[in-house]
Amino acid sequence: MSWRTVVIGSRSKLDFKMNYMIIRKDFETTKVYIDEIYMLIIESTAVSLTAVLLNELIKKKVAIVFCDEKRNPASEVLPLHGSHNSSKRCREQAEWSKDLQAYIWTEIVRHKIMNQADLLQHQELAEAELLYQYLDELTLNDETQREGHAAKVYFNALFGKSFSREQDNPINAALNYGYAILLSAVNREILSLGYITQLGLNHCNQFNPYNLGADLMEPLRGFVDAVVIKSRPTEFDRNVKLSLIELLSEDVKINDTVQTFSAAIRIYCKSVFDALRTHDANQIRFIEYEL
Repeated sequence: MSWRTVVIGSRSKLDFKMNYMIIRKDFETTKVYIDEIYMLIIESTAVSLTAVLLNELIKKKVAIVFCDEKRNPASEVLPLHGSHNSSKRCREQAEWSKDLQAYIWTEIVRHKIMNQADLLQHQELAEAELLYQYLDELTLNDETQREGHAAKVYFNALFGKSFSREQDNPINAALNYGYAILLSAVNREILSLGYITQLGLNHCNQFNPYNLGADLMEPLRGFVDAVVIKSRPTEFDRNVKLSLIELLSEDVKINDTVQTFSAAIRIYCKSVFDALRTHDANQIRFIEYEL
């Protein structure tokens, strides 16, 4: 099972040999077994890699993230076909009814708000009670926009009433970085299970190639938030990035088992698709939120 998140942060040449990724840096050479790699993050723009390595990584369903000149995630490489039955799964996806999508989306939103409320309560913030109240007010497909109201209360409670997600500051930089890594991990699982990321349950932006990934990651955002709240960065530096990347290797609970966060994401995503096939939201296995 893949579990490593490999970050290439300086000038390197990456190649492939006998199922190993070969990393050459000046006079140093490192080998990493490809079957162990869950995600590869190319942080530096001074990295070159061979087409044969890229092809092997894609075959193994490794999530490959390329960063820009500021070392922030800018793009990812996704396979055209992630599963042997992808055509069948795509047809199923296209036939999901609006009512079914609304039903599953409501449960996803419910758990997102619940996780936010639990995090506020852990921080001993009174606004937690308002979010728990929003859970009682949640309607099918969140037609009353409880998710949006909860997000505003949530971020203002955590970072102050003057805080906005549109601001350019270290906290938002850290949140955006963590969310980008999380989205890439979710996209990896969507494709490996045979579905496509463009057709979402609720997100439907014609310019967003990751609508379904954006849907499924919603209840998982709190895990990133918890890391950022713990560090409360005054500078968005490498240590903050590494703490967010390492989140994928942390142990979490799901379906009465302990898994790495990356493995739990796969279980969660598969359970959402099981719920869609059976029209039963009870099939969804959400990752347990422990603080």
